[in-house]
Amino acid sequence: MLTSKQRSKLRALGNELDPILTVGKNGITDHLIEELDTALTARELVKGRVLPHTVFDVTEIANELATRTTAEVVQVIGRNILFYRAPREGASSKLD
Repeated sequence: MLTSKQRSKLRALGNELDPILTVGKNGITDHLIEELDTALTARELVKGRVLPHTVFDVTEIANELATRTTAEVVQVIGRNILFYRAPREGASSKLD
């Protein structure tokens, strides 16, 4: 669980990021989960976007993806989602 201070720092870092994950009309697929998992392992902090013509609720998608990748949702603004997952043991973190 992130504290409000950690969440604030991650939001500031996330402002500079471009979305690298896109949720389209197919919704959450196994490939999308693998892509997010790989990106979180490499970057810790990942921004995603839900396309505007999808019928899915952005908050529900964010929570489902976070649950299936053991990540945390830092922020949902409009159709943008910011995910964070702490690095593996021994690696430095963006929160340090």
